[in-house]
Amino acid sequence: MGEIVLYDYWRSSASYRLRIALGMLGEPYRKVPVNLLAMDHKRPEHLARNPQGLVPVLEIDGQRLTQSLAIIEYLDETRGVGFLPEDAVGRQRVRALSHSIAMEIHPICNLSVVGEVLALTRGGDAVRLGWMKKFIGAGLAALEVMLDEPRTGRFCHGDRPTMADICLMPQVYNANRWGVDLDRCPRILAIAEHCAALPAFAAAYPREELSG
Repeated sequence: MGEIVLYDYWRSSASYRLRIALGMLGEPYRKVPVNLLAMDHKRPEHLARNPQGLVPVLEIDGQRLTQSLAIIEYLDETRGVGFLPEDAVGRQRVRALSHSIAMEIHPICNLSVVGEVLALTRGGDAVRLGWMKKFIGAGLAALEVMLDEPRTGRFCHGDRPTMADICLMPQVYNANRWGVDLDRCPRILAIAEHCAALPAFAAAYPREELSG
């Protein structure tokens, strides 16, 4: 079936999701670093892989795939690893939890967006920090409420990790990085603790050496 290749940046939330998913899949893969700070993602060779100039990109099954949640669903559909529940209502809930992070919190806290905010406001580190705390904090506070229902177990949906947990852990990492107070999110903190104890999640944790 050929080698699996992940084009990755160590601190990218979307890449972090894919590292977790691939670890749970259990198939070996090779990482190719794309240094966002060095603008490697805007170079012609990477734009040929992904015209959006984003990471991750995954080469698998003779295909070149982009967009982390779409890739995670592809892996679930082709490998049956349980990233999504079997029932339609459960799948909708896991997608809603996942999207609340990946499509609501993540985009407005992306480096390119925050960089544009700083340029327009002529702001500095204090503006960046305030922006991150506001939007990550508000987004995770809303997610905490979404998790306040019986279908939440040890993980976001039941007692095994799903795509929602794969999305949650990178955002918890970002919250800790930017000093967001998570004391008002006890469910998130408990789920994060359960995830961190799993080998696939631990191995995917951002480490700068991954950038090469």
